[in-house]
Amino acid sequence: MSSSGTPYAKMNGIGNEILVVDLRAGNGAMTGEAARALAARPATKFDQLMALMPPRTPGTASFVRIYNADGSEAGACGNGTRCVGDYLTRETGGSDLLVETVAGVLSVVKAGEHLFSVDMGRPRLKWDEIPLAEPFHDTRMVELQIGPIDNPVLHSPSVANMGNPHCVFWVDDVEAHDLGRIGPFLENHPLFPEQANISLAEVTGENALKLRTWERGVGLTKACGSAACAAAVSAARKGLTGRTVSVALPGGTLVIDWRADDHVVMTGPCAFEHEGTLDLGALV
Repeated sequence: MSSSGTPYAKMNGIGNEILVVDLRAGNGAMTGEAARALAARPATKFDQLMALMPPRTPGTASFVRIYNADGSEAGACGNGTRCVGDYLTRETGGSDLLVETVAGVLSVVKAGEHLFSVDMGRPRLKWDEIPLAEPFHDTRMVELQIGPIDNPVLHSPSVANMGNPHCVFWVDDVEAHDLGRIGPFLENHPLFPEQANISLAEVTGENALKLRTWERGVGLTKACGSAACAAAVSAARKGLTGRTVSVALPGGTLVIDWRADDHVVMTGPCAFEHEGTLDLGALV
């Protein structure tokens, strides 16, 4: 790796394309415009960009700003946080660390070779925490449907916030619906003033789910860790599964544990692809 420029690592978390950009040395600044430019380049194409900033809170390794491919910012990215954990523990040789995002301080623990557990914090389940544009007493099932009123194609989703707003529709077969067509409409539905990640969830066993997600600011993705957490929490709240579930996504499987202390812990792998340096000033 060159000694000049801004270091980056291209990684993925079960197919969720992640770009880790290391700005801790003050060697550049990330903007939405720069993020969009990086997403357009084949070598640095990403679903989420994890910009490592100097720590703000004592005891944390970094403050992490998260960018979607369209340049918008996200509050959480579970797959990206596992990649950040791999990047930072390779540097330190340690097995656990704390990182901070706008959603709070997250604990990252190395659970095996390229396997990490991330404490995603507590789910926010009240309508104004998600947020929704109107009150719903029970967010396990809200009034939203696609299709004719007397025979809707999708209806009565669960909603939750796991650092990002999530809307989960329960279906018999996640492959039976054109999520690429309906996702953009639902992401921008007036019910979601901050937009939302849209998922189709299928219960495949007592403690197993299958999930597909249209990700806010990204589109169809092979994996979305915060969506897996939102689906697992919603399934447990509806009595569809227990509190520890295996969630199969197009890119691989995550284990989600909604612990008794109300924290949601996500465990899954990450993979290193390549690394290099960037001239961020040349992007804008």
